[in-house]
Amino acid sequence: MRVSPAVRSLATVALVLTALLGSAYALGRSLVPDAPGRGVTTGATAPHYADQPSAGGGPSGPDEAGQDDPGGPDGQATQSGAPDDSDEAYGAHTTTGTATVALTFDDGPNPHYTPQVLTVLRQYDVKATFCVVGENAQNHPDLIRAIVADGHTLCNHTWNHDVRLGARSADRIRADLLRTSDAIRAAAPGAPISYYRQPGGAWTRTVVSVAEELGMVPLHWNVDPSDWQAPGAGRIAATVVTGVVPGSVVLLHDAGGDRQGTVDALHRILPDLTSRFQVGAMPTGTT
Repeated sequence: MRVSPAVRSLATVALVLTALLGSAYALGRSLVPDAPGRGVTTGATAPHYADQPSAGGGPSGPDEAGQDDPGGPDGQATQSGAPDDSDEAYGAHTTTGTATVALTFDDGPNPHYTPQVLTVLRQYDVKATFCVVGENAQNHPDLIRAIVADGHTLCNHTWNHDVRLGARSADRIRADLLRTSDAIRAAAPGAPISYYRQPGGAWTRTVVSVAEELGMVPLHWNVDPSDWQAPGAGRIAATVVTGVVPGSVVLLHDAGGDRQGTVDALHRILPDLTSRFQVGAMPTGTT
């Protein structure tokens, strides 16, 4: 079939326009900044913890015999000899032991996100468990007092979120946990600290044993929306509401990075869970 000159001209113009539009789109995309990465901090001085595993089980450390790892210059462990993946939590509790569902918040308190979390929990009359980091408790004692005043449960989460703490000596683990509990009690004297949660879920027999020796119940989880990766409120909420069953312990974060998605997700999570389950804090005891 013979194509007329007019048709050929129109086809040529269409190809040129397509090429130009494609170039313009590529240029525009190159000028748009990338979306914020996971664990974005809200301030230059805010502690940044973003190493929570997405899987339920935590890694076991190589230092089961209690050998000490001196770690790096900032007190964190070096990468050499990092724990291998394991599904064992060495007896750490992964459920509430009852039909009650427990929401837990790690890494705080944070002056921007923790008050927002407390406000939403208050709105739905829900008590939760806050696994607090010692240095944050020391820096924000008013927020520890606010958590206690609202009737929530406290949990020790190490001094500075040391994922490798379980691979250190029993003496070093004990000193870390005691220092953290002292900071919490300095802010809220008499408040029970009934639980301990190992950062990253990196449980070892040694850290479980020391926590129990100090009167704290090792607390793991069984619902993890990986909110530390900042996937957005919708995804966080969907994972929680579809994954929760009676007795679930839900892992969330109120510090350690950009946690606005977690705060926003609570407005979707709490109406759903409270309509289907009894939702409350882990029970307290004396330590």
